[in-house]
Order: sequence, then structure tokens, then C-alpha cells
Amino acid sequence: PDGVNVILGYSHFIKTVEDINEIIKTIIPACEYAIVFSEASGDKLIRYEGNSKELIDYGINNIKAISAGHTFIILLKNAFPISILPQLKMSQEVGTIFAATANPLKVILAKTENTNAIIGIADGYSPVGVEQDSDKEKRRKLLRDIGYKS
Repeated sequence: PDGVNVILGYSHFIKTVEDINEIIKTIIPACEYAIVFSEASGDKLIRYEGNSKELIDYGINNIKAISAGHTFIILLKNAFPISILPQLKMSQEVGTIFAATANPLKVILAKTENTNAIIGIADGYSPVGVEQDSDKEKRRKLLRDIGYKS
């Protein structure tokens, strides 16, 4: 959905959902979010946490479409992935972050006899030019306006 950032990753254990939930609630407690995880063994369920039914439903639909084991999607509204990426990367559960973006995202899959596998992603659009001085000014202003640079 518009105004939502997505983080797509690979993890290895059912504990993933709770660990990521704690990271988000600790670092960006005011955001709306959903965490959806595709369990690859045992009960093979789609596990989820979050505080937005809309984002949870969206995440579940997308994880079903991807249908790859041990894959997770985090959807963030009113927050940016950069706020939690370092903690996600340090989590014992997280093996890979494929993407962290607000752009349209396409997941490139390989099908096996048991599951799908993510082999890559296509994030956003191809570049159409090289930034000029005015573009640099806009970039620098944006980073300061959203609080990531002072």
C-alpha cells in the first residue's frame, strides 16, 4: 500500500516473529506494522504479529503469493526500515535481508518440488539520469527533513 515500507528477508526459526516484534516495539513503538513469517517445517503455518489488521492481511496475502519457506515480510507505516535494519541484521534468527524499500518490489522465485525459493528481487525502477546540483540539494534537504541527518 501507499506510504508503507517493506522489509523482505529469510530466517530460520519459529521464534523469528516474536524476536522481530520485540525489535519493532522497542525501537519504533508508534508505527503501524505487521510481521508475517512462512514456517518451513513442523506445522508449516503462516505466523504473524502486528498492530494493523490491514498490514497483517496484506502481508499474509503476499507471503502466500511468494510461498517460500522461512521467508518473512515486515510492513511499516509511519516508519522507515533504516530505524530497525541494524537490529534485524544482528538478530540470531535473521539470515538474509533481501530488500528494504518503499518502492514497488518484485520477488524473483525458483520453484522446487516442495517450496519456492527467493533467488532475487527487483526494487523500484531503473535510473533515468545522473543527479545534478539541484538534485543533490533536494536529497540533502529530504534527509534533514525526515531526521536522518542534522
